[in-house]
Amino acid sequence: MAEQTVLVSIDVGTTKVCVLIGEVSRAGGIDIIGFGRAPSDGLRKGVVIDIDRTVQSVATAVEAAERLSGFKVRSAFVGISGNHIGSQNSRGMVAVSGHRRDVAREDTLRAIDAARAVSMPNTREILHVIPRGYVVDGQEGVRDPIGMTAVRLEVKRGPLRVGSRDYPGALEIWRSDDAALGLVNELGLEDYVAGTVRAEASEKWPPEALRAVAVVARTYAVFQQMKNAGKAFHLVAGNQDQNFTGRAPEGSPAWEAARATAGQVLTWQGRVFPTFYHADSGGFTESAQTIFSGDGVAPIPGVRDEFSVDSPNYNWVATIPLGVLAERLRHGGVEVGDIRGVTVLERTPSFRVGRLQIEGSRGTATLKGTEFRRLLGWDVLRSTLWAASVQDGAVRFEGRGWGHGVGLSQYGAKGMAERGYAHAQILAHYYPGSTLGPLK
Repeated sequence: MAEQTVLVSIDVGTTKVCVLIGEVSRAGGIDIIGFGRAPSDGLRKGVVIDIDRTVQSVATAVEAAERLSGFKVRSAFVGISGNHIGSQNSRGMVAVSGHRRDVAREDTLRAIDAARAVSMPNTREILHVIPRGYVVDGQEGVRDPIGMTAVRLEVKRGPLRVGSRDYPGALEIWRSDDAALGLVNELGLEDYVAGTVRAEASEKWPPEALRAVAVVARTYAVFQQMKNAGKAFHLVAGNQDQNFTGRAPEGSPAWEAARATAGQVLTWQGRVFPTFYHADSGGFTESAQTIFSGDGVAPIPGVRDEFSVDSPNYNWVATIPLGVLAERLRHGGVEVGDIRGVTVLERTPSFRVGRLQIEGSRGTATLKGTEFRRLLGWDVLRSTLWAASVQDGAVRFEGRGWGHGVGLSQYGAKGMAERGYAHAQILAHYYPGSTLGPLK
């Protein structure tokens, strides 16, 4: 009789522990023969805070699966997550053994073992070494070197790829209470700056424009690092903070911008401040304290900006049917019935909408311009620099610019660089009163 092949999987989560027992079929599939589940006690965000209660939870789930399957669990594959799990890059190199110098499986295993020789605290241990590729006598990109003739074999670990992106440095993965996975990339400041420049600007832009973006991205990152020093992460990759593409490849103009300005930051009265920026000012930037509040926000004034005119979003039009507008407002908790009109009540010094009134069949509502834009969608109303008119059952918004309008206009930086301005001059224009200097 053929030997039975049984696989056991244990998933230890924050809210529950699940155990699956499966038997490998002749066709190569897996038939589930046992399942167990128990409330997860003793964990918080993937970290064990009470070992005894955690062990009891796992034992209860395993016993339930054993009873159902009739199989005694002696080993299992265990899913591990938490901010205590990380990754780092390393490289292992060995001489190819054997008189014919043909790479054998034993050589690849020795190279992988050599990659384990990394320095780490005694509170951590290596779980896995995952080869990203091999280097055979200097030839990179080799996936399977077995059988190749070589003198030297190297194995490369990292950067780690998640989805379609490569991430430099170390990665920490944890699972939240709602079972979503969080990914924290711990990396050097200039690695982060290069990845942010590549995400926030086109690499075809003039070098001085990219250098200006690099300084702004670095300054914002340093401010957030100091502000969130006690938290598990300092910034969010996305519109909440700054976009980030992961590892920027060597030779990228983003790396040139990061290295050419390495260590340069903007300060206000000697302190690093949040250097907000946006895509296109529409002709006028906005005062920082008109939009943002909180400790550290510098009183950067708005300026006239004639350099953003070549942006594809310098002028835009959005037409929204009245019914759609009413539905989006209702979804955001603003109920005025059928929309009759939109009236601007107040504008900021840069002519952006500060407050507006929505007239409807059931009354009126007064909203801030930024809140109105959020309810309709950031990409629908590209800025708060607009005028509106009601016609043919819809509201027609004619606007300029894209973004909140504070600080550097990215397309404005491009326009200035194309006119011969250096990155220091670009930064002085969009952050008047600030000082460019080395990070201290």
